[in-house]
Amino acid sequence: MTTFKGSYHQQLRTLAELMLAVAGESVTVMKKNAPQQAMKLKRQDEWGLYLEFIKVMFNLTDRLSAFHIPIKDQPEFMNGLEDAVTSHLKTALEPAFGSSLDQTEIMMTVGGAVAESRELYEQYRFSINEDSKSKNAMFDAFGGRIADTLGVSGNREITSAATLCATAVVPAISAILQGQTPPDSPSKSSPGEIATVTGDSASMTKTQTGNEIKLISVMSNVSGEEVETRWGLHPRFRQDLTSDELQQLTKLMNRVAKILGERYATVAFSNEWTSWHKAGHA
Repeated sequence: MTTFKGSYHQQLRTLAELMLAVAGESVTVMKKNAPQQAMKLKRQDEWGLYLEFIKVMFNLTDRLSAFHIPIKDQPEFMNGLEDAVTSHLKTALEPAFGSSLDQTEIMMTVGGAVAESRELYEQYRFSINEDSKSKNAMFDAFGGRIADTLGVSGNREITSAATLCATAVVPAISAILQGQTPPDSPSKSSPGEIATVTGDSASMTKTQTGNEIKLISVMSNVSGEEVETRWGLHPRFRQDLTSDELQQLTKLMNRVAKILGERYATVAFSNEWTSWHKAGHA
């Protein structure tokens, strides 16, 4: 594994810090969404969850880099990201393990995560900027792996929360690849802290890693003659709500999903809007 010393050094460093922060925060979110299972988790299981988020973010970064990094530089760029993640992970773990920390083991762990990421997700062919069945299938597969690791296979709440965590980081990765440097270094944050960006105000805690993150999403999928409409909240936004606020928002969003789902079904199955079947979203 070689160290990437080209003109992308700052981007690689910032991406690595972002990935570790998002992975740590996402594990916390998953545990909060499955409190009973969280109590049974061993450290090895939590580490497995952490690596699952690292794997999917390697894939997302690889896909997004195609829009911002010259083709000739992409292989070296992704190798450099692997090195950067290894270096920052070592720094993050040193306080807990001290001098007993094995650098080689970390390199092998990150290298294994990258290899498995390719094996798991490169088979899905889609453009990251478009909605498609293949894209939804990849995120469903990822959410399923998270649910399996938590011991709640098939749990839709967990798979949806995992998908939201993964998709929410896409704007931040894209912004970094475009060369938008955060005003404060993400290294000041621990792996369990992640930037929170709300609306156009771009108010944030700890770091600024992007300009937009979806707080609420509504999705309608067509399968044969059936239309499924669901909605979800950004995990960090959910945490900021009180129980009463969450109950009120849930009631309101169920109504919104019903209205949008019915409208989408009407339009999607009409003769003049047949092409909407391919859109995959309301």
